[in-house]
Amino acid sequence: MSVLTDLIYGGAHTVAQLTENAVAAALAQYGPKKEVAFPDTAYAFPTIYAATGVKVKTLGDLPGCVEVQKSLITDREELDAALNAGLATAVGAEILEGLKFVEPGGSYEEARVPGIGFVPDPVIRSLGVPLVTGDIPGVAVVLGEAENPADVAGVVREYQSKGLLTFLVGNVIEQCADQGVKMGLELRVIPLGHQVTSVIHVVTVAVRAALIFGNVQPGDLSGLLAYTKERVPAFVNTFGPIDPVVVSAGAGAIALGFPVVADVDLGENQVPGALESVCDHGKTVEKSLELREIRIRSKELPIPVAFASAFEGEIIRRSDMHTEFYSGDNVTCELVLGREMSQVEDHKIRLIGPDIGDGVQSLPLITFVEVAGKKMQPDFESVIERKIHAWCNYMEGVMHTGQRDQFRIRISRDAYEKGLRLKHLGEVLYHMITEEFGVVVDKCQVTLITDGEQAARFREELALPRYRQRDERLVSMTDESVDRFFTCVLCQSFAPSHCCVVTPERLGLCGAVSWLDAKATYELNPNGPSQPILKEGCLDERTGRYESVNAAVREATHGALENVTLYSIMEDPMTSCGCFECISAIEPSSNGFIVVNREYKGMTPTGMSFGELASFSGGGVQTPGYMGHGRSFIPSKKFAAAEDGIRRIVWMPRELKEAVGERLNATARELYGIEDFTSLIADERVSTVEGLLEFLKEVRHPVLDMEPLL
Repeated sequence: MSVLTDLIYGGAHTVAQLTENAVAAALAQYGPKKEVAFPDTAYAFPTIYAATGVKVKTLGDLPGCVEVQKSLITDREELDAALNAGLATAVGAEILEGLKFVEPGGSYEEARVPGIGFVPDPVIRSLGVPLVTGDIPGVAVVLGEAENPADVAGVVREYQSKGLLTFLVGNVIEQCADQGVKMGLELRVIPLGHQVTSVIHVVTVAVRAALIFGNVQPGDLSGLLAYTKERVPAFVNTFGPIDPVVVSAGAGAIALGFPVVADVDLGENQVPGALESVCDHGKTVEKSLELREIRIRSKELPIPVAFASAFEGEIIRRSDMHTEFYSGDNVTCELVLGREMSQVEDHKIRLIGPDIGDGVQSLPLITFVEVAGKKMQPDFESVIERKIHAWCNYMEGVMHTGQRDQFRIRISRDAYEKGLRLKHLGEVLYHMITEEFGVVVDKCQVTLITDGEQAARFREELALPRYRQRDERLVSMTDESVDRFFTCVLCQSFAPSHCCVVTPERLGLCGAVSWLDAKATYELNPNGPSQPILKEGCLDERTGRYESVNAAVREATHGALENVTLYSIMEDPMTSCGCFECISAIEPSSNGFIVVNREYKGMTPTGMSFGELASFSGGGVQTPGYMGHGRSFIPSKKFAAAEDGIRRIVWMPRELKEAVGERLNATARELYGIEDFTSLIADERVSTVEGLLEFLKEVRHPVLDMEPLL
């Protein structure tokens, strides 16, 4: 055997023995009926489930999995056989990590900088949109211990500045923390754990992406490996000396299609394109991206802080804040207006009022962007305006929440000390608008107002009237008032058999693409992910079935989907990629629908969690009775219109009910004359079918008098 295969098999045998011993010990302590599960997932032990179809539920299920693990270790010299031993190491790592969750509760591990361990299903679903849009261009796994901590910190910071999602395993966690690297799910640098087996938590992310988004069926190992290789842009960097277990884990990564870059000289043991040495840490990132064919969209901006989507979730506490612009204390608003070409001076950035100064400050802020272009349309103003939120958050040390005239922006002390000033906000807006909307925007100028008197006058005289004008236009937009809908296939990079149909009254299921967004996307890129569907050949007005919609979906999914309705959950419902904000599901006993959001971690009256319900409708699968959708679709007049509309909603979590309650009550009042409809909807205080039926009878819910759904 070669040195490389010797190392792979040596590590695989070591992990197999550890696994067998650990399972035996757990069985002796708890017995075979003891339940075992990773937290907040519908996929049991995901790697084992995806590869074999076996859903581990109790400790008694594990000895059979250990036998599968051992069967993959053949000690044959061929590289493919050795890579199978790497997969065996992944199976063993999953079992060893899973045993840590036999006793629920408590922290995953004790360490100065603890790892998070298992990544729950809702987090993976939340990553779907930024992965398919390229805001997260790739996934880096950094493990080991660097000889020089500054080297690994530099690599991780570079990944962060490029927007990658980076997982840390081993002592690199402390090394990066000591070097001041900002970490956390919200910053896309995630410490998993200190043992090599923690790397399985990255593998399960990739595996569940295949199950959630790709419609890969459990037990289809070849389909799983093809999906992870072709559609999950991940790679591994190892730092420091490598031992057989690390090499074997790396072989498992390579089998999944993830190349490994080591910072030690592997000599003739390198496998071009799969396992390569890069001893110059200044070239680690470049080589890693090259091996995975990840292309980064350059965003070199004239600002003194980093700019990347990885900083979008950065939280700036009051104790770390230098300046705040908050509508609760001062006048604030953001407005984008289209102008004539002669009215706009390109790249003019003007500040009216004081700039950020020394000491903690609270100031008013008007952000006024004027754009001009031959193809610019009034409908695009609000589309550009909504992007201000994201672009501000991409700046390291800046936090933005809210929109229009109700927002909060915080700037950290660190960003101020690096030289960040208001003119840099103007630079970011100018560069991003001309880059992302260059097809319709030829000229752009930005005015920032911090003078209180002028800010108040601007808001009252220009901003508020424009907001009202837009709202009246949006309210008047219905599916009947337009002559076309739009497809959205952004998510096909992950879910090849899914296609959204976006209408004025039904936004994309991710909650991020409205009809106006899709229209703007088509105008900006006529060959892009959103294509128009002329409303032709209405086959059934009740369910929203159109010949033209069926033809467009059939073409967009390459024949994977034949028919779809726009307004029904029970008849050919729209498919989902897996990154939906909510799922609606039939609850037969009550004759209604429950609606549950991704953030809700509890059980529903159906006896299933969000993840378990969602497993029925991800990856472009069409399952009558189950449908993923955006939050704002719930109060729509078109929600389940074919099944009597929102009157069928019988249960939803309190947080979701409060979020959509005002609009939901307004719709119920307008359509059905029902006052305070949300008070008739049960929430998590009712967790059983029996309790739900009792509640519905007590409040006299209208669903009790409706025709059966089945």
